[in-house]
Amino acid sequence: MSETPKHPHQPLLHDELVALSAPTQVWSAPDGSMGGRPLHGIYHSDTRIVGALTLLVGSQIPESISHSMTDAATLSFVSLLRHLDGRGADPRVLLTRVRQVRDGRVTETLELSSAINDPIETTVTVELTPSFDIIHDVKGGVSTPGVVIDSVLDDAGVRYTSGSITASFSSADADLAVDADGLTTASWNVLIPAHGSVSVSWELVIVDPSAVVRGARGESDWAGVTATADDSRLGAWVDTALKDLAGLRMVTREQPNDVFLAAGAPWFFTLFGRDSIWAARMLLPLGTGLAGSTLRVLAALQGTETVAATAEQPGKIMHELRPGTLNMPGEETSLPPLYYGTVDATALWINLLHDAWKWGMPDAEVEELLPNLESALVWMRSYGDSDGDGFLEYVDSTGHGLANQGWKDSGDSIQWRDGRLAEGPIALCEVQAYAYEAALGGAALLEHFGRAGGADWREWAATLKTRFNEEFWIESPDGAYPAVALDARKLKVDTVTSNIGHLLGTGILDEEGSRLVARRLVSPELSSGYGLRTMSSDSAGYWPLSYHGGSVWTHDTAIAIAGLGRAGFAAEAATLIEGLLRAAEGFDYRMPELHSGHSTTESAAPIPYPAACRPQAWSAASAIAVLGTVLGLEPDARADELRLAPLPVAGALTVRGLVFGGRSFDVATDAAGTVRRNTLLAAPSVVPVLD
Repeated sequence: MSETPKHPHQPLLHDELVALSAPTQVWSAPDGSMGGRPLHGIYHSDTRIVGALTLLVGSQIPESISHSMTDAATLSFVSLLRHLDGRGADPRVLLTRVRQVRDGRVTETLELSSAINDPIETTVTVELTPSFDIIHDVKGGVSTPGVVIDSVLDDAGVRYTSGSITASFSSADADLAVDADGLTTASWNVLIPAHGSVSVSWELVIVDPSAVVRGARGESDWAGVTATADDSRLGAWVDTALKDLAGLRMVTREQPNDVFLAAGAPWFFTLFGRDSIWAARMLLPLGTGLAGSTLRVLAALQGTETVAATAEQPGKIMHELRPGTLNMPGEETSLPPLYYGTVDATALWINLLHDAWKWGMPDAEVEELLPNLESALVWMRSYGDSDGDGFLEYVDSTGHGLANQGWKDSGDSIQWRDGRLAEGPIALCEVQAYAYEAALGGAALLEHFGRAGGADWREWAATLKTRFNEEFWIESPDGAYPAVALDARKLKVDTVTSNIGHLLGTGILDEEGSRLVARRLVSPELSSGYGLRTMSSDSAGYWPLSYHGGSVWTHDTAIAIAGLGRAGFAAEAATLIEGLLRAAEGFDYRMPELHSGHSTTESAAPIPYPAACRPQAWSAASAIAVLGTVLGLEPDARADELRLAPLPVAGALTVRGLVFGGRSFDVATDAAGTVRRNTLLAAPSVVPVLD
């Protein structure tokens, strides 16, 4: 007999199905049912509207045999109805269930088809249980206390109201009933014709006026993008990723025309500074539209004053946007609706602006954001460097914010090699690299647009680079490496981590430093064969299923791959690319937020981190980042040059729908990496191959 857990657990996600169109999502079992697992339900924004849904045909549960995904918003389930069947081995009565999700709307069509000679009379029943749990209570493994649901049945259907949220369940031809607890029953008496079919359908419409975000309208910018390669894994990953990214497109209510990518399902259907920036940056080879709108949304929320409770500071880019205070069950964390607790989003915002400019973002759009650029640069030098030592650092001053404020933001993510936790303020190695890159990129933008300060920021960057290389490097018998961070006493935190991969290609390392980092990244302690471990396996705190202490994060590996490519380490980049392609194949090409750090010798397939978000924006966008590295793309729209230096890692490759300087183009390479077709060559200044 199993023991009852002492503490609530976060729901597992790895074997559940989702159909989504942000901010609406439906999580179910592989047969389409909901209610058998803690995660199941229909969610909108930060609320689970429906907690359980059961389908019966002829008072029996259909026998599921398959499911398939048309796109991120559409799932199809096929089941047998053998209790309605005739004799014989072949199943001759089928149920096809198509679920489609749109912003604030879920529909299902149920088609019953028969190959039997006689008509079949039966009953279809759907039972639905409203929930209205807050999503972070669901994440914490608990129900939201004190939820009051008002359920009303009228001629239009059943309407559920809780607080400001209203959901309406309807069907044109169903008999509806609702009990005092809101349990709703929809039933249809149907006649399946001989050798024919019959369909019924239902719809749930959700309205939440308190939501701060909603789904983006129209088609994504990448709707026509395709990639085909001799290594079919790359094209399959790109195809799935782009479908998922289309489902994660959102806007804020304040700026309904500026699209950004929600961080991920199920917990993070909202604007995140770091996540949305990285995803937009990775997608730049597909156009600058998403980058521009993401920059504008974040610029509108840029800090203007110092507020300790929200971590706001002048010039700072925000971390997370919610409709209300975010209290995390079982944790001493409480975040305000607009929270600024991130040390890296401000520098990353500058880098996105600079990169988008290099990819051809129109000068008028860039110039509009220059005041925000100048404020962000000043934040790095003043507020970001709180103690004046020349490095950017963070510390939570509230006692209930995020203890760690880089991308590894769990409480135990920054630790010494012996397992002790580092004490803040903490200066992360990769944040210094982001800041160095941002200072140089910011200087280039200021100079191009005739604004003052460029020379000062170049000098600031040079000083940062010198001090970084003096203070962060650790000597080791197997080669020197950068510390993950400096702690409160400016001591080098000595754990070997994936963070060092973010340094490559930023310019903060010299040639020898880059070589040492590249070699370390593909060591068996960091490279699992399914991607880059977040922590070296020879560290005391390593555990393959630790969130930031040994697991593999797709985006983290992709950033390292891009850095390796930019720094000229093709063989090392190819090693990590192969690892991600192995992992993508193992996850049916919908890459999760993270997966286990178990190696290929320990497991013949990647092992899930069972609570990882899936799909997740920067994991999906990583497919395009890897594709860009495989093609060796290096843009310079000011000179009207796009250089290509393909890596021979996926065989012959054809990519359609790339965008540079507002022009769509196609590229084809052979197995050796030679460019065989480039439709941009009509512009003679475009350079096809970088020698």
